[in-house]
Amino acid sequence: MHEIQQAAERLRAGELVAFPTETVYGLGADALNPEAAAKIFAAKGRPADHPLIVHLPDAAQLPIWASSIPREAIALARAFWPGPLTLILKRSEEVPDIVTGGQDTVGLRVPGHPVALELLRAFGSGVAAPSANRFGRISPTTAAHVREELGERVSMVLDGGPCEVGIESTILDLSRDTPMILRPGAITADDIAAVIGRQPGQHPAAEQVDTAAPRVSGSLAAHYAPRTPLAVLTIDDLVATLQQGPSDNTVVLARRPQPPGASCRLWREAPVDAAGFAHDLYAALRDLDHLGAARILVEAPEASPSWQAVADRLGRAAVGSGEDDET
Repeated sequence: MHEIQQAAERLRAGELVAFPTETVYGLGADALNPEAAAKIFAAKGRPADHPLIVHLPDAAQLPIWASSIPREAIALARAFWPGPLTLILKRSEEVPDIVTGGQDTVGLRVPGHPVALELLRAFGSGVAAPSANRFGRISPTTAAHVREELGERVSMVLDGGPCEVGIESTILDLSRDTPMILRPGAITADDIAAVIGRQPGQHPAAEQVDTAAPRVSGSLAAHYAPRTPLAVLTIDDLVATLQQGPSDNTVVLARRPQPPGASCRLWREAPVDAAGFAHDLYAALRDLDHLGAARILVEAPEASPSWQAVADRLGRAAVGSGEDDET
């Protein structure tokens, strides 16, 4: 409890605090303090026009942050908060421009992790918190990942163990007439439709093409990326690739045992179910990235709704992979 109070005090002082959520670890700052929020962008190397998601202690604070709260937002908050769903709503005048990227919308959620909720309740207000990693890189799912990524850039890291979900929240835009999923996550379109009575639209996984849609976290084509070049292949193409050329410095992440003839430096077997795969994904990519291999090959996910969020993250990771940071 002392650590929670200390972390809340540091947030009030305008400092950065990393904390666990059920999705990934977040890099938090007082969302009503523009100077504190600016430190997030500096620490991550994040472009200034990328909005931040505000984490709330409970849904009762929605009127502080949103100027318009449709009935569907209330129903979804009741159904899924605390949990991995971010709602995009019309912002209130209280929200600083730096948090919204200068837009008229704001992303809000109540995280489903006991440490995050304790911190938010002790702080008593909203905390802006993107993933606690360098911009565009693999999101952290343990406190050790945060320290590895950010080091002295963060004032304090609360350790809540490995994240339960392992990939970022579903982002649902409720600021326009038609609900639209801007980033897939553990909560699916069918889950949402079961609550609000209509199916939300969904953007293509590769890139956001609706120019009227609000900008949101994780919508760039290149994101969640290792420095090692990464390719996502069907299992047949993956095995054929290993058989066609030198593979002694190739590492593999697949949902099955290594087949005969598929020679490589390391074959890492992943969970066969979507939730298990998502839970382990970022830690696995981080481990493989540390090996200094020539390439990472990942078995492509199944083409089904339950695998959509994993496919989204892997597609963006492949686009952004193979590039080193300048700083």
